[in-house]
Parts: sequence; C-alpha cells; structure tokens
Amino acid sequence: MNSQIPPARETSHTDPSANVHVPTPKFFMPVFLTVIVATLIYIGFQVNADLAHVPPLNLYSVILLSTALFIALGFEFVNGFHDTANAVATVIYTNALPAPVAVMWAGFCNFLGVMLASGAVAYGIIALLPVELIMNVSSGAGFAMVFALLIAAIIWNLGTWFLGIPASSSHTLIGSILGVGIMNHLLNTAAGTGTSGIDMDQVMKVGKALLFSPLIGFAFAAVVFLLVKTVFKKRLELFQPPEGTKPPPPMIRALLIFTCTGVSFAHGSNDGQKGMGLIMLILIGLVPLAYSLNKSLDDNELNAFKKLSAETAQVISVTPNHMDNVKAREVLTRYIQNRQINNDVVPALATMTAHLGQELQPYQTLKDIPEKEITDIRNEMYLSTATFKGLKKADALPKWDETQAKAVQSYQKSLDGFLQYIPTWVKVAVALALGLGTMVGWKRIVVTVGERIGKDHMNYGQGMSAELVAMSTIAAADGFGMPVSTTHVLNSAVAGTMVANKSGLQWSTIRSILSAWVLTLPITMCLSAGLYWLFLQIL
Repeated sequence: MNSQIPPARETSHTDPSANVHVPTPKFFMPVFLTVIVATLIYIGFQVNADLAHVPPLNLYSVILLSTALFIALGFEFVNGFHDTANAVATVIYTNALPAPVAVMWAGFCNFLGVMLASGAVAYGIIALLPVELIMNVSSGAGFAMVFALLIAAIIWNLGTWFLGIPASSSHTLIGSILGVGIMNHLLNTAAGTGTSGIDMDQVMKVGKALLFSPLIGFAFAAVVFLLVKTVFKKRLELFQPPEGTKPPPPMIRALLIFTCTGVSFAHGSNDGQKGMGLIMLILIGLVPLAYSLNKSLDDNELNAFKKLSAETAQVISVTPNHMDNVKAREVLTRYIQNRQINNDVVPALATMTAHLGQELQPYQTLKDIPEKEITDIRNEMYLSTATFKGLKKADALPKWDETQAKAVQSYQKSLDGFLQYIPTWVKVAVALALGLGTMVGWKRIVVTVGERIGKDHMNYGQGMSAELVAMSTIAAADGFGMPVSTTHVLNSAVAGTMVANKSGLQWSTIRSILSAWVLTLPITMCLSAGLYWLFLQIL
C-alpha cells in the first residue's frame, strides 16, 4: 500500500485549512474524564444487578469477560475516530462548525444513534458467524473466534488510521468474520467433522457494495455539484475556498450541519450495533443465566409463546411427526451450515417448535429456568429463527392461508423478542466508546479527506454536495438493507466534486485509498484466520 500521502498545508490566518487546527477547549479533558468515570460507575451498578441472582464467576471467567469487553469496546473506540472523521471533514473544511465543536457534536450524535438503535444489525452480524461457534460460544473455540475477529479488525483500522488512509470499518469487520469462518471450516474439514461453510450470498453482497458504493458516491456527488453550480451560478462565493475560519452563508451552513448530523447519527445506529452484537455473544457465553434470554419479558409474553409454539407446530407440520428433538436439532444445525434443503428440514422445524413450548411449560418466568436448560433453549430458539429466515428467503416454506401465515409470523416475532435484545448498559458502553473515539483521533483522517484528495481546497459547494450524497446514500442503503460503506461513499463523493469542479486529484492519495479499498477484505481475512488458529492453541 502506498503510504506516501502528501503533507498537510502549513497554517496561517488566511489559510482555508486553519479551522482544522483550532485548539481543543480547556474544559474538554475534565468533561471527558468525568463522563468516562460516571459511565463506568453506572455500568458497574448495572452489571452487579444483572449478576446478583447467578452463581459467582470464578477468577478465570472474570478475567476472560473483562478482556473480551475491553477488546470489543476498543474496536468501537477505534471505529469512532476512524470512520466518523468522514462525517465531520466537510463541516470542518467549509468552516460550518469550529473543529472542536464539530467533533464533539458528531460524538454526541454517534452516542444518540447507538442508544436509539434497534439491535437488528447487531444480531445480523452474529448470523454471519459459524453456527457451531455461536451455539458453543462458551467454549475455547468460541472465545478464540471473538478475540481473533476483533483484534484483526482493530489492527487494520489502527494501521490505516496511522497512515491517514480512510478505510471502511464495516468491511474490516466482515473480512475478519469471513477469515474466522474459513479457518474454522478448514480445521473442521481436516478433522472430518461437520462445519459451516462460507455464506457466499453474503460474500457477493459485500463484494457488490465494495464495487458499487465508491462509483455511486463519485458519480452522484459530481452530478449534484454541477446542479448546484448551475442553480447558484451567480453566488460565486459558494465555489471559492473559505478564507481562514470564515463560515459559509447561513443556508449552506445549516445544510452542512444537518447532513453532518445525519451521517453521524446513522454511523452510530449502524456501526455501533456491530460491537453490541459481539458483546452480547461474549456475555451469553460467560454468563448464560443472566444474558441468554430477554429477562425483561413478562409472564404474559412467556405464556403467549407457549401457546404460539403449539399452534405454529401444527401449522408447519406437513408430515406425520416421528422425529425426536435430538434428531431435529441435528437436521436444523446441518441445514444452517450448508443451506441444503431436504425432506427432513420442515418436519424438524415443526418438532423443534413444539418442543420449545413443552420445555418452557414448567416455568412461570424466565428467571426460573436453570442454567443448563436456558443455554439449550436459547440454542434451539436460534436454530428455529435462523431456519425460518433461511427457508423464507429460499421460498421453501409451505403455502399457508392468511390465518396460518399470521400465526407463524407472530411466532417468529416472539422468537426474536426472546433473542434479540440489548441491555441498556451495553448500549451505553458502546455509545460511550464510539462517541469518545470520535472526539479523540479524528484529525488524521479529516486532513486526508479535506486536503489530500483534491489539488484545490474544498469549497462550500463541494462540501455540501459530498455530504448530501453521503447522507442520502446511507438512508437509501438502510431502507434496502444494503451494506454501503460511509467511508467509501464520502471519500469518492469528495473526489467526484473535485473532478466536476476541475480541481484535479492528488493521485498519490487516491492510490492509497484504492489500495486500502482493495486490500481490506483479503488482509483482514488472513489476519483473523491466523489469529483464530493461534488462539485455538491457547484457549
């Protein structure tokens, strides 16, 4: 990778890059430390309350839990100052906000995005992992997986940040997950045991996003900038670099702040969930009694699930049921591993559905379930919901009438209610890590985006066009469920506006960004695969 990015311009009172060098206010560090201490105290009380009714953890488990949480939150912290810099670069280099205010505002918006996230993306990330490791996350292999993929992602993010090269944390994490999956598959195949293969649909989805998101950002931003230039052709000040720290006209300034807010919030609600999902996997592995199932569900919801499971089992039982639960579990596990549909899959799903209701029948609340049984119940619920989603995607579910389909849909929603939950303290911890990360290490990437992509300094019209395209593309991607990278879209959007304005590009920087774009998946896959093998030897 070419790391010879040109140095930033020297600053003077007339230099349009002066805003990026505005010093951080003196109150920042005391407030920063106060927030950290207050949040740690809050998390401590919440964790203590969660663990009050479970057997005490031994020293090894405490060390393992602390280490895993530290690494997971470290990933989110690095993610904050690596990715979110893209959201603030345009408002800083157009002087829409002073640099310290911009990064603090972006950090706060990231915090809000995490706190208001649904959790669906968190468990979507977990679904990419090998099913046998998810179901046995408390084993050495389960923790080797979590440590390997997080450390690989942190290493790559820190490396690209140190060189000032924008790279996508989302694709970094997905590459790490694929690397663990490949190594797990190779090791288990060599040992002659069943294992999950690589989800090629997901690989293709990521590949398409890698290919098209930079092109979309480049082309759309160029078109939007040309439209802006046509509509506001008499407003020449919009197309000149700012002088010193002079802010843009009020309307442009408002739009830039609005789009920065939108991109930061979306980044928090999306990227923050990746850390949440992995933290939940860690908690489920080490303290299953406290975190396996959503303990906030009341007695009525538990009783409703028992009834729904019996009704749904009758709906989907298309053949006489002679399958026991052990066989059903094997069939569903194998289906999730290889996605090959056979005549046993739907009957096994019916058996598992009926069995779940029977298993829960003796218990009036989720807190009454013993530790060993709660782990089995969670695994069976996970197998059931993953099978439902896989069969629905393949259009392989039986055809039902409206009443039957509604019953099955209610059952699936109830399953997700038991499984897909995030404790508030986990959200707070991730939000803090992501938000504070945004405020700490933002400058390296911001300088690259603001000064080193184009030969001329970014003007107001370019900043507005690039950020508007980035925000709109992320919103559209969320609506369609597409994994579009904020980093890829925004950087290519800035390049698109530079070309449209005939400003020219700094090709040494473009080559570095393209190198990171191409190499992120293969390098993180190799890193995580190697680390997974190494940690297996240790754990």
